[in-house]
Parts: sequence; C-alpha cells; structure tokens
Amino acid sequence: MFVRSALINVMFKAADKAAKSLVRDFGEVENLQVSRKGPADFVSNADFNAQKIIRQELSRARPEFGFLMEEKDGEADTSGKPERWIVDPLDGTSNFLHGLGHWAISIAAERNGEIIAGLVFDPIKNESFWAEKGVGAYSSNKRLRVSSRKDFADCLIATGIPFKGVMHKRPNFAKQLDAIMPQVAGIRRWGAAALDLAYVAAGRYDAFWEEGLGAWDCAAGILLVREAGGFVAPMTPGDNPVRSGCLVASNAEIHEPLVKILRDAK
Repeated sequence: MFVRSALINVMFKAADKAAKSLVRDFGEVENLQVSRKGPADFVSNADFNAQKIIRQELSRARPEFGFLMEEKDGEADTSGKPERWIVDPLDGTSNFLHGLGHWAISIAAERNGEIIAGLVFDPIKNESFWAEKGVGAYSSNKRLRVSSRKDFADCLIATGIPFKGVMHKRPNFAKQLDAIMPQVAGIRRWGAAALDLAYVAAGRYDAFWEEGLGAWDCAAGILLVREAGGFVAPMTPGDNPVRSGCLVASNAEIHEPLVKILRDAK
C-alpha cells in the first residue's frame, strides 16, 4: 500500500474536517444565509466556515506557510510568502446552493512558484484525488492515468460555460465551442473546475478547457493532470496557467491538435 507523505496527510486532515461542516450545511442548503459578491457569483456562510477550518488546520501544521484563498476573510495577506497554500474551500458553489451534489474542496501547496502537492476532495461521492510532484497522482491508493484516446470522435471533453457578469472574460468561447462540438463524442459542463481537472487525471474526461479561473480553482488540478501523465497548456503561449487561469488540459494524444483548435478559434 502506498504511504502518503506528511504534507499530503496535513491536506487530507484539513479537507476532511472542512468537509464535515460543508456536508452538514449542504443538508440544510435551503436555510443557508446567502449573499451576492457579484452577478451570478454567490458566496455563502458555508464557504467562510469551511475556509476558516482549513486555515486553522493548515496553519497549525505548517505555520511558516502563507495563504492564497478564494474568500476574503479579514485575515492578514500572506500570499506573498515563498511557501503557501492555495485553497478553494468550496469549488462549485452554485451547484452547492442549488442542492446539486457536485462540488469539492481544493488545496494545493506551492513552493517558490511551483505547485508541489495538490488535493481535490469530493465529500458527497467520498472521492479524493491527490498528487505530489514527482510521486504521481492517486485516487485513494490507486494510481491515476490520463486516457489514451487518440480520435476526437471518441473523446469526451469538459469546459466551463461563461455566465452573467463574466461574459467579457471569454469573448471567444462561442467560437471555441463551434470548433470543438462537431468533432467530439460530447462536451460536459458540470460547474466545478477542480473536479473537471481531477476527472481528466482519472481518464474520465479526455480534456478540459476554461478561461477566467482563479488559481484556487486550478492549482491542485493542474498538478493532478501532469502527474497522471497529461499535459496542461496556457491558452496564450508563454503564460503560466495557474496565474492566468486560462488553460487546456488533456491526455498526451490529443493535446497539440486540441490546443491549436482552441487558440485558432478567434
């Protein structure tokens, strides 16, 4: 049986504790107090409660680490530290608030600008996907591998569809969709980028693309894909996909032609 490192165990402990709080709130989703932080972009007490738990657990285990977190919680900004956690306490908030059981906790560890470990945990399905640089990607103790499909006609590809308030961030989306749809077996939009990337790593999806993500949405997932033998490219050549949040992730077989199609769709 594969033995997880101390760093991965720290992440698991924090995610597990936060998950208990989220699952409890999910069971009473209709009673949650919800506020808007932007058009069609919601934040709930559940996010803040989970983030607080994760911050406390990770700080206790690694006090020298800083934090880059999705929700602004009034804590001091420590995101500039060379070692830091990149955290989304609830990826798929809209799903959560509508009672759809497809959401996850995403935690990544970064050192000197490089993602060294990542965890995506889906409490509802009780599935965990984790990776450590140079060690591989796993679900539980099973090694993950991206798919090996070569023909677009056999491929299932995921994406994120822009919505009210963010349409300006994805001006080329309709053209990208038009270019991809006729060539593939199907396109999915499930509303949780961290899980989309985890599913590419697990070979469930053959590829995923999206623009306008936050680092907290994709940092752990990018490492998962790469450690599972896949490739992740920025939408704009030369960009860092974690920083830009505009990326294409896929298996090795379709990566180059898929990237070309998406970049050319302007």
